[in-house]
Amino acid sequence: MLNIKIICVGKIKEKSLQELIFEYQKRLSKYCKLEIIEVDDEKLPLNYSIADAQKIKEKECNKIKEKLNKIGKSSIIFLDLSGKQYTSEEFSDKINNMCTYGTSTITFVIGGSLGMTKELLSLSDNKISFSKMTFPHQLFRVFLLEQIFRAFKIQNNETYHH
Repeated sequence: MLNIKIICVGKIKEKSLQELIFEYQKRLSKYCKLEIIEVDDEKLPLNYSIADAQKIKEKECNKIKEKLNKIGKSSIIFLDLSGKQYTSEEFSDKINNMCTYGTSTITFVIGGSLGMTKELLSLSDNKISFSKMTFPHQLFRVFLLEQIFRAFKIQNNETYHH
C-alpha cells in the first residue's frame, strides 16, 4: 500500500477544519496509509522586518528538513506558487506514476505562511501549485487531501470526479 506523508507548518485550530481533515483521512484509508506530520510554526511579530521574516522562514524550513531526513526514501512534492499546475486527472497520473516508477512513499510539503527557502525547495524537482491565488494556510491542507482523494477515485474509475 502506498504511504503518503504530508509535512506541514502549524496546527489546525478550527474545529470545522479538523473534522474535514479527519473525514478525508478516513476516506483515504481505503487507498493509502496517510500520515500528517506537523511542525510548529514560528510566531511573527506585529512589526516585523524582512530580516525577521527570513529568520522565521529559515527556522520553519529547518524543521521541515529534519522531518524529511527522518522519512528516508520518498518522492517529495513541494506545494509552492512557482510549481506546475495540474488538472485533477494530471495530478492523479502524477501520483500513479510516482508509485509505479518511484518509491512506495510520497511526501507532500506545505510550508509556512511565509513560504519556503530556496535551499529547501532545491531538495526536489517536484513542485506543484494549485493556483496563482492565495489561500488561507490552514485551509490548504484540506484542499490537498481532497485532491489526493480525487486522484485515487480517478485511478480506480470510481464515481466522484464528475
